[in-house]
Amino acid sequence: MNSSKLRRLRHRRVRKKMSRLASRPRLCVFRSLNHIYAQIIDDSTGSTLVTSSTLDPQVRGQVGQMTKTQKAEVVGSVLAQKALSQNITTVVFDRGGYKYHGRTKALADASRQAGLEF
Repeated sequence: MNSSKLRRLRHRRVRKKMSRLASRPRLCVFRSLNHIYAQIIDDSTGSTLVTSSTLDPQVRGQVGQMTKTQKAEVVGSVLAQKALSQNITTVVFDRGGYKYHGRTKALADASRQAGLEF
């Protein structure tokens, strides 16, 4: 099995455990080779409430020549600010099958520092 199939299997396994917490929205992370994307999703309605990524104009102006981990921190803090402005304070963290390490951990920690609880 290649790494993307293994990641999808891990993601499915993680999501199965999260289905019990449907009352809280889900902070979902996706990493590509150069960018990181995060969104807060309400699974009860299937709608995206807040999004942020390294491609957003608001973030793109800040990141410049940062490392990928530093960019993930900026995305996490911007996402948390947007969420708090919409009165979203608690979420469930969906790491998307990625290890809780590096960029994924940096995004989560920055979101927590900016005021999100999970």
